[in-house]
Amino acid sequence: MEVIFIAHFIFVLFLSSISCLFGLKIFYPIFTSSTIIIEYGLHPFDICIEQPLIWKYIKILFVISYIFSSIILSSSFFSLFIRPFIKTFSKKIKHPKHISSVNSNELSLFIGKNIFTDEKIFLPEKSLYQNILVTGTIGTGKTSSAMYPFTQQLIKYKSNNFEKKIGMLILDVKGNYYKQVKKFCKIYNREEDLITIELNGIYKYNPLHKPNLKPSVLANRLKTILLLFSKNNTESFWLDKAEQVLAEAIKLCRLYNDGYVTFDELHKIIMVNDYYLDKLKILREKFNNNYYNHTETYDLLSSITFFEKEFLNLDPRTLSIIKSEITRITNSFIGEYDILKTFSPPLEELNFLGFQDVLENGKIVVLNMNISEYAILSKIISAYLKLDFQSEVMMRLANNFQISNRSVAFISDEYHEYCTETDSNFFSQSREAKCINILATQSYTSLLNTINNQATVKMITQNLINKLWFRSDDIFTIEDIQKQIGKEDKEKSSHSISENAQKTVFSYLTNSLNSKNSNISETISTSIQTDFIYDTKFFTQELENFTALGFLSDGSKIIPPQKLKLIPYFLYKEDFHENFY
Repeated sequence: MEVIFIAHFIFVLFLSSISCLFGLKIFYPIFTSSTIIIEYGLHPFDICIEQPLIWKYIKILFVISYIFSSIILSSSFFSLFIRPFIKTFSKKIKHPKHISSVNSNELSLFIGKNIFTDEKIFLPEKSLYQNILVTGTIGTGKTSSAMYPFTQQLIKYKSNNFEKKIGMLILDVKGNYYKQVKKFCKIYNREEDLITIELNGIYKYNPLHKPNLKPSVLANRLKTILLLFSKNNTESFWLDKAEQVLAEAIKLCRLYNDGYVTFDELHKIIMVNDYYLDKLKILREKFNNNYYNHTETYDLLSSITFFEKEFLNLDPRTLSIIKSEITRITNSFIGEYDILKTFSPPLEELNFLGFQDVLENGKIVVLNMNISEYAILSKIISAYLKLDFQSEVMMRLANNFQISNRSVAFISDEYHEYCTETDSNFFSQSREAKCINILATQSYTSLLNTINNQATVKMITQNLINKLWFRSDDIFTIEDIQKQIGKEDKEKSSHSISENAQKTVFSYLTNSLNSKNSNISETISTSIQTDFIYDTKFFTQELENFTALGFLSDGSKIIPPQKLKLIPYFLYKEDFHENFY
């Protein structure tokens, strides 16, 4: 508004000055004349001689009227023709020059180009730790022009430097992300860093083998995952009871199985009473032989007391409900042999032990599992990998980066499929742990459908500072974006035409009304109103494929929103940075 005000003032001053100079040239001879004969009337006379005072006031009134008329006409001309052009141009030139160039040796992310200036936009390192959220409806280019290029850049960064290369977890439930990650790893010589979690793959992963975590923590993770499948129809009481049963069952498994817990063991000890009794005999024998220390003895007695005095004494209906909640997870791991041997392997076959090695040595973990084929299993494994990764990242803070201070990244396409309430806490704290979170989802409503808590969704989106909004038809998303960007004063104009006639007659020849002595008047009025900077039409119709509205930070402050053109991965010719840095 300040730019428009200054331009308005300068334009009016300039044009009215030109008008006054032009008027001075035309009317100066009349003003300086000593004889002005008024020839009209009954008695022609010289006004300069006979009425000098009236002539003086006439000249003063003319000068004042002429000046004011010039100012009014100049202002009207500016409002109608110049002001719209300046507002459009001023929007085009809004771009953050201080994030348009970076040192290629430093960690940064190329986002895209300002669509009006063609200037390259980068996010510096301290901005990356503030996280990135990408939203947009299907087919707008989220994955191909944002997620793939961002992943490629992070895989390439210091790829030949053991101390600096980035360790990361990449999740995608569509099953096609793995292929692109594999290509990027081959390009940048990081194939040995790639760890693929998939059925019948090289790596065996047991989500429950976490000897350093207490049984209550593991049980709480399983409850968190259960919430992914309990949006509206499960009362919290049943989930709390299921969590308690799982915690006690994990204690027993660790005690009779030398500290090793699998989903297969959990399922059998909770569901099969004879199996529970067989394991109870083993526990009794070990106890009699003084096999356990004081802590293990306490866990053994408390677990047996829970099962014998509480769990197995529940009425059949309550017992079946609790068991049904637990089997929603465990059944996914015991139903097929391929799944069982991949995610519940014997201890000696286990070769992916978690994310400590990933963070210490800069490994890349990617999940290759299609949600359409394994609907429940893919969500469980995705959520568990995510929770494992988050726990290990936060442990870096507790250990004060004693082992490695390399940057790490969590990249997730279709994030709404396995988002959990605990994510908001992680995103708010992960900056200190040097973790870059890059998430893509279709809309805020997609997150809400999974979490079923609007306050939690707002907390998650608030902690994802950098945002790229592709075209969206979701009103909840659009309204939230509009509120976040804010409002501005906008000029609204109205145009009307009216006709007045003194006499109107009907013509039988033309079968129409004909007006006589008519006149037509046109009215144009403008007013200033406060409205959202970007209206709904902008998000639903004016964002083309591979274009997004960028709401970005330089690490210290938010940059004014700008429309960006993102570069799809399939348009890169050879090397990303050679083409765009």
